[in-house]
Amino acid sequence: MIGKGLRKAIIMLAFVITGVHLSAQNLDTAVILQTKSPNYTSKYSTWTIGLSAGLSTPYTLVGYNSRQDFTSPDVQLGYGLNIKDQLSYEFGLQADFFAGKLRGDHAQQILSSGAYLYSSFDTKINWSASLSANFTVAHFYNSKHHSVAEPYLSIGGGIMSYTPVLHSYFTSPVYMPSSSAFYFPLAAGIKFNLTRAINLDLGYQVNFSNTDDVDGYKYGGTNDRFSYTHIGLEFILGDHRKPHLASVSRASALIDEAQLREKRMQTAYDDQIEQLKVKNNKLNNDLEIANKIIARYAEDNDGDGVPDFLDKCPNTPAGAKVDGSGCPLPEEKPVAKVEAKSELTLEDWRVVTNTMRSLEFYSGTAVISESAFPDLNKLVQLIISKKQLLKIEVYVANSGKSEADLKLSKDRAEAIKGYLANKGVIAANITAIGFGNTKPVASNKTARGRKINERVILTLN
Repeated sequence: MIGKGLRKAIIMLAFVITGVHLSAQNLDTAVILQTKSPNYTSKYSTWTIGLSAGLSTPYTLVGYNSRQDFTSPDVQLGYGLNIKDQLSYEFGLQADFFAGKLRGDHAQQILSSGAYLYSSFDTKINWSASLSANFTVAHFYNSKHHSVAEPYLSIGGGIMSYTPVLHSYFTSPVYMPSSSAFYFPLAAGIKFNLTRAINLDLGYQVNFSNTDDVDGYKYGGTNDRFSYTHIGLEFILGDHRKPHLASVSRASALIDEAQLREKRMQTAYDDQIEQLKVKNNKLNNDLEIANKIIARYAEDNDGDGVPDFLDKCPNTPAGAKVDGSGCPLPEEKPVAKVEAKSELTLEDWRVVTNTMRSLEFYSGTAVISESAFPDLNKLVQLIISKKQLLKIEVYVANSGKSEADLKLSKDRAEAIKGYLANKGVIAANITAIGFGNTKPVASNKTARGRKINERVILTLN
C-alpha cells in the first residue's frame, strides 16, 4: 500500500509536470503541425549512460520523518548506474540501478528501563532496479544561446533486494533474511553540460518502499523510505557532433529549423541567380557571335546592292547596274522589236508556270534564290527559240512602308530582267514592272497570306 507521503509527492509532481506542459502547449502545437513525426535520431544524440555516487539516508525532505521506525537517521554511501533514451525534447525513459547502505539509530519503542528496543539498524541495499519517466522542465542558456543546464524531474517504479541487521544494547545483533520489495523513486535534479559528450548530474531522489521492514523493524503504519543525494557524470553516446536531445528545447529547435530553412532558401535563391547570370552571359555571347555573322553576311564591298557572299562578280564599278548575282547588266542596244510568235505549246506554258513557282528572293532583298536558276534558264531558251516578248510583274507583301515595298518590287523585277538579259534574251523584249504591295490576293495578317502576296507573274506574247 502506498503511504501518505508518497501520495503527496506524486500529486505535487503531477501538478509541476501539468504546469510545464500547459505553458508549452501552444509552442508544442506549432512544432507538431510542422513536424508531425520528427525523426530525432537523425538530428540528435538520444542515448546516455550515467554513473553516480552519493549519500543515502532514511531522512527525506518529503514526508514525516518523526514517523520513521528509527528517530535518528545516519548517512551512508551509495552508488548508482543509469541508462536513458531521450524520446522527445522533454521526455525520456530511464533505467536506474542502485546499491548502498542505510543506517539509523534509536528505535521508536523504549523499554521500561528507558533503553531503546533497538539501538540501531544497518541495511544493505544489495541491488535495486527501476524504470522512470524523466522530464526536462527547463533550459538555461549562455550568451551564445547554447543550453548549459537542464533541471529535471522523474518518477517511476522498481524492485529492490535488501538485507537488514538490528542492533541492541544488551543482545547480539539480529540478522534478518534478505528480502525484496517494490519501491517508487521520485527524483529532482539538474544537469550541467560540461562538454558535448559529458554532463554533470546533481540530484536528489526519495525512494518510497511498499513495505515497513527495509530497516528490519516494523513500527506504526508507515512504510519505509530513504533518500539518495548524488553527484555523477552522464556520458552521451553516439555521434558527438550532434547535440543531445535533452539539451535542446522545442523553442530553440523551432528557431534553428527556421534559420536552416531560411539559409537553404537563400542558397537556392543564390544558385538560381548564379544560373541566370550564366545563361545571360551565354546569351550575350551568342548574340555577339550572331551579330558578327550577320555583319559578315551583310558586307557589300563594291556597293552594288548584292552581299559579298552572293556576289559572283565582286568589285563591279560604282554605279554599274547588276543582276541578282551581282554581275553587270549588258548595255542595252537599240534593237528593233521582233515580231512575237504565238505558237506556244502546253509544255511551253508549263515552263512559264514552273518558273513563276520557283522564283524566290532572299528576305528583304532583290537577290534571286539560286533554286530558281534552272527554271529561269529554261525560260531563256523558250523566249529565244520562240522569239517571245516577256512581261514581268512583281508584287510584295505589305510591310507597312509603301515606298519601300514599291522600290523592292521594282528592284526584283529588274533583277529578273537582268538575269535573263545576261543569259542572252534581248533586253528590249522584256518589260519589268514592280507594283509594290498593291493588288493583294490574300490577307497580309497571316504568314500564308503574305507568302501568297509575294508573287511574280510572267506573261509571254
